[in-house]
Order: sequence, then C-alpha cells, then structure tokens
Amino acid sequence: MVIGTCAALALAGVAGAVAAGQDDSEPAGWHEPPAVAPTPVAERGLVPGASASPAPPGTSDTPPASSAPATSSTPGQPAGSPSAAPPTPEHVQDRRLESTDAPTSGRERIGSMHRVDELLGYQAGPARQELSYPGASYVKVHFEKIAVPAGDYVTVANPSGTESYRYEADSDGRWAMSITGDTAVVEVHRRTESLSNAVLAELGVDIDRVARGDARESGGAGAGAAVPGPAGPGKEESVCGTDTSTDAVCYESSDPVAYTKSKAIARLLINGTELCTAWRVGAKNRMITNNHCLTSSEEAYDTEVWFNYQCAKCGGYDVFKPTKVWGDKVLATDKTYDYTLFTVDGFASIEKFGFLVLDVARPKRGQELYVPQHPAGEPARIAGSQGEAAGNCAVDNPDYTGYTAHSDVSYFCDTAGGSSGSPVISRATNKVVALHHFGGCPNSGVRGDLLAGRLRAYL
Repeated sequence: MVIGTCAALALAGVAGAVAAGQDDSEPAGWHEPPAVAPTPVAERGLVPGASASPAPPGTSDTPPASSAPATSSTPGQPAGSPSAAPPTPEHVQDRRLESTDAPTSGRERIGSMHRVDELLGYQAGPARQELSYPGASYVKVHFEKIAVPAGDYVTVANPSGTESYRYEADSDGRWAMSITGDTAVVEVHRRTESLSNAVLAELGVDIDRVARGDARESGGAGAGAAVPGPAGPGKEESVCGTDTSTDAVCYESSDPVAYTKSKAIARLLINGTELCTAWRVGAKNRMITNNHCLTSSEEAYDTEVWFNYQCAKCGGYDVFKPTKVWGDKVLATDKTYDYTLFTVDGFASIEKFGFLVLDVARPKRGQELYVPQHPAGEPARIAGSQGEAAGNCAVDNPDYTGYTAHSDVSYFCDTAGGSSGSPVISRATNKVVALHHFGGCPNSGVRGDLLAGRLRAYL
C-alpha cells in the first residue's frame, strides 16, 4: 500500500496541524545533568580491529564512540573480560543499517543544520524572535547562552502556543526541545523591575544554531514501488516488493492488539537532524534501540524521545500531539548485538503508552510477525497486516548471521531508513522476537531471546 496521506503530508509541514487528541502533558524544557557520574556503560562484543559497526557501501563506518571502557561488566560476564567477537562476516559489509542516510554517523538524516546569530532581550535585540522555515517538519533551537536574572525565563513555542517549553538561565549552551511544524517563536519574559545598565549589558539570549526537519515529497520513502533484489548503494529503503505497511491508526479497529502495542514505540531525534526508532521494554524506565543509533549517556542526554507521534485518523491529515521527553542514561550497549538500553527523563509522562516484552523463546521459521516503526521519521506505521498472505512479514531464517553467527532473525517485513531499533513482534505471542537493524531483503534483527538473556538484570 502506498504510504498514507497523513505520513506523507505531516513531514512536509502539515504536521503543524497537530491534533490535541490524546495527550496534553508538557515535558520540562531541559533536564539537569546528574549530580554524580552516569552509570557505567556495559559494552561487550567489540569487533577486533574496528572502532564501529560496518556501514553499507557509500556511507561512513564510524558511529559515535561509546564513553564506556571496553572492560565494563555486563550481567553474567566477569568484569574485565569482555567477549571477543569474531571478525565481521564479509556479507554484512554489503548490508545496510536501516538508518544509513547520514554520512558521518550511520543514522538516517531527516533535517539540516543552520548557523544563525540572533540576540534577544535586554539592551540588544528584540524580546521576541520568530524563526520560520516554510515546509519544515520541525524547528529546533540551540542556545549558545541564556543569561537572564532569577525570575526571568525564555519560552520556545509554536505560533499558537499549543506547544511550548520554558527555559531558565543556562550559560553552557543547550538544545531546546523541537517545535513541531515550520515555525518556532522564542521569547524572553522579563520581570517589571528596572535593572542598571551595567547589569543589563551582561544579559541576553543568544541563538547560534537551528535544526530544521526536511520537507518531504508526497508519497514519502518507500511508497508503493517494487524494489527488485537486495538494497544497493544509495537505496536505504528495504521495501520487499510492494510496500504493505500502513499508518498505525488504520489498525485501531481491524487489529487492536497490534495498534495498542505500537503505542510503546518512540521516534528518536538525535543531534537535531538524525533519526531512529526505540521502544519501552518492560515496566520500568527502560528504552531500547540499536547501538548504531545511540551509544553513550552524553548522546542520550541530547536525544528527543517522541511518543504518540501518529496519525489521528486513518487516511487523515492531522497527527496527535506527540509527548516529547529527553533521553537520560545509557545502562548497557553492545556493538556486536547492536543494542543500547537507556532511560528517559520524565518517565511519568510516557508510562501510559505501555511497554513491550522480549520473547525468551527462540523464533521459528514461518512465525508471523508485525513491525511497528517510524520509517523515515514518519508518524507510526505497522508492517505486517493481520492475515497477510505469503509470509511477507514472517520469520524467513531463524538462524541468520548479523554481526556474528546465529545472532539474527531474517524476514521480509517492509521497513525503511529510520526503522532501526524497531521491535519485531510475534503475532502468536505479541512479544518481541527481534530488534530490527538491517535492511537488504531479507531484512533482519537481533534475536529477542539473546537480548533477554543479556538484559535480564536490568529489566
């Protein structure tokens, strides 16, 4: 099925028409850094002689380095004795991560970065500045500094004020939460009392960068066309045949279980312009995505996690107002098994979207699947319609080689760049049997039973 109207238009700027819908909570603007050092990252399975996961032809093979030492411990493995992964199989070098459009990180790129020089408030500049990029799907502001006295604050909002975030003084430079749509309004809110000229001269709000989401052509990535054979250079889509994925909301009546499970997934906005998918695993404050998407607490800290980013109606134009929280601490990450487990700041606001569970049983050939995801950063879509014929979304090979032998499950479920980190769910159990990471027809994900064993102590 061709990509839905909502998905195509929402990313072309129509996302500015946000339905208030199911969520009215407002997360905090930014979160404070922890008072103590973050939890040490447990990293295992480094590929000998390699600093990063292999990337597809024509892309960089160097994702951001983890901040954790290679000797960090993982439950079930003695500290100081990380497992040594075998050399990367040759066939993996020809496969593409499902986030391959960003040339320097291996993540799907959704936007562009712009240098600006805007000074607001006090002796220099206006108190209010509108930053508009017609057609942009979002606008994200970076403050070089916010120098305001106690009681004064800055807001970043959309023109209607239905999405707004508040920021206090901060001199270190920080990304603000993105504003959905093509216009962000930055405003300095001052107290009425007067200040001396000497004090005023030291005050001001300096915007030095803006990230904007790309406008997308109608039809979106992977829309409808047949893709013969394995994905090749410059073709990050992994639609195997005709794209049969549909907007998640289209499943609300026909497949309510799959629709409910899809609410546990989130769109990741990394570094202002890059994308992956993540999902809640277990009832605690735990999120999982791929290692090639996110590796360190420093990266997680500046990563936006969007829940409820989906079409309000099947075939409609509006999207629900997403609930946006910040990533927080990385608890465990592994390059060979391509996972990262992390927490979010503001967990209470996303608990209502539910969670998924890893299946401890090894997947079986022919097992029917469905994959909720954010391909190309679109509102949530699901591949694998209930009752779909011919196993387009079923386990093809339960013993597939990913970065190491026996690590993956292969399937032909339709995905695209930005789907990295999506859950591959069994229709029989509604549990996660794989963590999606590779495209190429067949596509593949890391086995859920292997992840369940490695992450048991954290979940």
